Amino acid sequence: MFVRADAAVGWTRSRYAAMRRAALRNLTRGAVALFLGGLVAGCGNEPSKEEQEAAKNTFACELQGERLVLRLERGEARMLMPSGDRVVLYQIPSASGVRFSNGNLELRGKGLELTLVDSASGSESLLVGCVQYTPPKQ
Repeated sequence: MFVRADAAVGWTRSRYAAMRRAALRNLTRGAVALFLGGLVAGCGNEPSKEEQEAAKNTFACELQGERLVLRLERGEARMLMPSGDRVVLYQIPSASGVRFSNGNLELRGKGLELTLVDSASGSESLLVGCVQYTPPKQ
């Protein structure tokens, strides 16, 4: 009986070791497959249709020597100020051209000839060099 129990233990240990090696092998294969799948997915840097459409309505301008990014959407203008602040202006009626305001700032003009008015300080600043924004390549 002692020999038989010893043989059973040996079989169990070898069986356990084989199962452990198989599990480790499957885990390694799965990790490699997941990594390669991530690489392939990361290679498709094509912007979505939504991103392409947003880029058409986004402009980079210069405000007092610093960069300002402006995105025009239906009924509003979103600005990323040189300081990093995000500002939303809402469209208001205009006799000609465009006019957006949030009570503190007002953006007005025709085409890409735009002026930003700060009602708190009473200053007017011309946005110069406005061009369609092209996002950086990743």
